[in-house]
Amino acid sequence: MALSLAPAVALSFAPVAPVRAPAPVMKASTSEDLVTLAEQLNPNIGFWDPLGLAKRDFWDQGNAATIGFLRHAEIKHGRVAMAAFVGYCIQANGIHFPWGITGDISYADISAAGAPPDQWDAVPTAGKLQILGTIALLEFVGETPEKGGEPHYMRGGKPGYYPSLKNAENIPHPVPLDLYDPFGWSANMDEETKERRLLMEINNGRLAMLGIFGFLSASKGLIVPGLDFIPLYKGEYMGYFSEVDSGLPFVSDMISGFAKLATWNPQ
Repeated sequence: MALSLAPAVALSFAPVAPVRAPAPVMKASTSEDLVTLAEQLNPNIGFWDPLGLAKRDFWDQGNAATIGFLRHAEIKHGRVAMAAFVGYCIQANGIHFPWGITGDISYADISAAGAPPDQWDAVPTAGKLQILGTIALLEFVGETPEKGGEPHYMRGGKPGYYPSLKNAENIPHPVPLDLYDPFGWSANMDEETKERRLLMEINNGRLAMLGIFGFLSASKGLIVPGLDFIPLYKGEYMGYFSEVDSGLPFVSDMISGFAKLATWNPQ
């Protein structure tokens, strides 16, 4: 969430202003473009950049590359947060798949472990490794521009763009569907509609980042208005693995390290 560049802060959740000029502004690569984008996202807030990120030069790559990096980071974080928020709500209500994960463990067993973070801790080590491997593969594909396709987001490409999985190279096996729009429903969508929906995605992603962090904060004992019903979580959010995964190298050291670093614990 801290990576999100501020065309406006996460508070900017007013309805998206009507879009008259399509596509170019979504590639916003200058501070002037960001002002225009911010007005389209929320004309009531406008452009807000207290840290001056829009003028920075990260890793000596230039200001345009820095803006591309930060905008892509915000969009990606927003997408993950939207999935996390919906997933938390579903899992917190005991909704799960009806079949098994392994021969001995079912999704019902995972759901019975407690709140969503406790359910994650209950996932078998092999499952966590598979998920971690899938994330690494998706990151690899996302950071590898297609030949003759959209450039990298730090090299003039559109922030938030994800290459086609069907055409991706160097992956273990063919993938029949793309990550975005797997059934091709947006193939004939006009550019103005695409632009408007991309702006909606940014606003919804910002709201989802606040929402999921509200859940996590409340579960660690912080006072979040309206979320006092969230069960406390005694685990560590910053640790991908937990005690049930202590058979993996370095996991036990990681867990003991968290205990040493903790300076405040509501439990």
